[in-house]
Order: sequence, then C-alpha cells, then structure tokens
Amino acid sequence: GCTTQDVMGGWYDAGDHGKYVVNGGISVWTLLNLYERTKFLGDTLSDFADGTMILPTEERTNGVSDLLDEARWQLEWMLKMQVAEGQPNEGMAYHKIHDEFWTGLPLAPHNDPQRRFIHPPSTAATLNLAAVGAQCYRIYRDIDSDFADQCLDQAVIAYQAALDNPILLANPVSVGGGPYNDDVVEDDFYWAATELYLATRDTQYAEDMEASPLHLTVQTGDTSIMTWGRTDGLGMISLATIGNDLEFVRIQHLSWSIFARLAITDAASNYRDSVNTEGYALPISEESYPWGSNSFVVNNMIVLALAHDFTGSTSYLNAFMRSAEYIFGRNPMDHSYVTGYGTLAERYPHHRFWAEVLDPAFPPAPAGAMSGGPNNGLEDPVAQEFLTGCAPQKCFLDNIDAWSVNEITINWNAPFAWIVSYLDEQGQKQQ
Repeated sequence: GCTTQDVMGGWYDAGDHGKYVVNGGISVWTLLNLYERTKFLGDTLSDFADGTMILPTEERTNGVSDLLDEARWQLEWMLKMQVAEGQPNEGMAYHKIHDEFWTGLPLAPHNDPQRRFIHPPSTAATLNLAAVGAQCYRIYRDIDSDFADQCLDQAVIAYQAALDNPILLANPVSVGGGPYNDDVVEDDFYWAATELYLATRDTQYAEDMEASPLHLTVQTGDTSIMTWGRTDGLGMISLATIGNDLEFVRIQHLSWSIFARLAITDAASNYRDSVNTEGYALPISEESYPWGSNSFVVNNMIVLALAHDFTGSTSYLNAFMRSAEYIFGRNPMDHSYVTGYGTLAERYPHHRFWAEVLDPAFPPAPAGAMSGGPNNGLEDPVAQEFLTGCAPQKCFLDNIDAWSVNEITINWNAPFAWIVSYLDEQGQKQQ
C-alpha cells in the first residue's frame, strides 16, 4: 500500500547509502555559510568561481559559483523530501531515506540491490528544510530567481507545518541507516525563524525569535555550539554574518547582529582558552571523545575564525591555526586525519565505495577527506578488539572496518571544507 516518490539526487550521508534531512541540513548550511561569510567578511569569493571545481561540465560552464552548484545538488534533494499538498502531514519533511537493511563493504551505490524506504516526517527535518530553504533564497535570488522563490515558498510552508506539528519526533530505533532522532526541537525552531527572518524581514519570524529562550545566546558549555542535533547556533552565525546589512534586517533589529557577534566571540574565547591549555592545543576540552570528535574541532574552528573576523584579534587566528595542526597530524597518534595530506595520512576511512583496500576494483579515498577521529565509545567490533583501554585521544584506528572511529560523513567534511578555505584565505594574505 505504499506510494513511491522521486528523491534522487543529494549527497550520501557517510560510508553508507542513506540520505538524511537532519544531517543534510547542517551540511548544506555550512557550505552556504562559507559562501556568505566569504562574500560579506572575506575577500576570496573568486576562488569558488565557475570552473574552479571538478564538477560535471554543465556546472563548470553555467556562470554560477561552483560552490553554489555543489550546494544546490543537496538543496534540490531536500526540496523533494517535502510531503506534497493533500497528503497526510502535508508541508512536513520526510526524515530520511535509506536501505531496508545494512549493506556490506564494498558496494557502489548504483549496485545496491536493496529496497529503499522513505521514513515518516519529523519536526526536526521539517525545520531543517525551512532553515536552509530560507538561506537558499537569500543567496540564489540574484542568481536564479525561480529556484530561489521555490526554496522560500517551500521553506515558509515547512515552517508553518512544523508549528502545526511541533513534536513529531523520529523513531530512535533504526535498521539499514542511522536514526538521527532529535528529541529537542526548540533549537531548530529558533534556527528556522532566524533564517526566515533574514530572508523576508517578516515580523512574524522576528517575534518568534524574540519569544525563544535561545534568542541571542549560544551554549558555551557544550562541546560545540553547533551539531546536527543542536542548531540554534547556526541561526546565530547567520545573524552575525549578514545581520548588520539593512538589506536583511529591519533598523530596529540592527543590535541583534551586535549581540550575536558578542555571543559567538564569547564562545570563541572559551575555545581559544582550551587551545592554550590543552596538551595538544585543540578547541575542545573533554575527558571523553565522542563519535566524530574531529567534527567538534573543525566546527569550533569556524567559531574561532568568525571571532577573528569580528574583532581582528590575532589570538583567535592563532588558536585557529594551532587547532588545524591537530587535524593534520600534531596529535597523540602522529596521524593526519585527512586523506592525502601529511607524512602519516589517513588511508582507509570507513566507506562503501572508497574501498580499494577490500577490492582493487574500487578506488581509494581521494585526497582531502577528513575522518571522524578518536572516539572512546568504541561502538564497533574492530575498535573494541584493538582499542579497549585506550586513552581517549588515542582511541583511533585507520581501518576501513572501524566505523565508529574512522567514518567519513558530510556534516564533518562540510566544516572541514569551511576551515580549509579560511586557512587558504589567510595564507594568501601573508604572501
């Protein structure tokens, strides 16, 4: 009795062949924020010009930034994940799509033999769609007005649908793909309201922002102010990045940008202090290292970079640079967590297609992909066999089967792309 829906396109989430709105949202937001940050606060937007990236020919010759072409591939998929008018829960976003059961390695996506299922809508996924749809409108309206209008129209519908269904939560149990269940959605509401306000200047969204206890704050006590499960910081970063431009905010709300920048700088000060006190100079200070710990490092590096943009203080830039050294090999493993870079570079990330080590018919991982890094949770059998008793920062193994420590995901590599672009921009200034 199920219906079918075309949800082709978009990015595979990680080593598996699943696609998830809640993780896709923060990933595409990060690339779009890279574009906006470079446009409003940087000076290297031409580095992403048409023809600068290895994309399909039609995307390298269409006169549009290659960075935006890449982001659009994901945006178009997310728009397809909205429940159609007239269907139950219309306007909501389906939570995810993935195989019926887990598949093994190696396996190319087009050879995947399993049935794939769309999973029921969730409030968190719907608000992800609302947020990035509004962000899409801001950026693409002068590039492709029809696409931008579609993004905004669907974002507005999604936000209202989420208001009508405020606690439609995803199932925490999942087979064949990750659950990405998110039981707290106040942060997603704030993120979506902020992005919609910056896109429309509509007072409804401003009122929703002001009514939120999260307004103009960031959670500095957390490992990071932004993860797929904690998204209010994304709205704050957007507000801080572009919110002092009258094109995007009303005059009476200009102070919001100032307070957003102060809050982000305050968080960056905590990360800077961590860099200065941690033995291996990284912007997290934890006794345990969670799954994807490197993503917290690079996300916090974004906050450090923005604080440098906002204040001009070299203390934040220095902390940013020292954090990069950790990712590229100055760590207890003497291991660069990035494929193709470093004397002891990452070689065998957990991935179904970059699987040459298992079958020479498959390719190795290309240069420039970042592994999730140390995780003392040791959730996979290989990590449990070889790493039991490890010190948290040494709970790592460059092994394709060690998925809990050596996976590759889009929400880890999007911020990695962000920070590498910032590194390159700062390097050009030094020349």
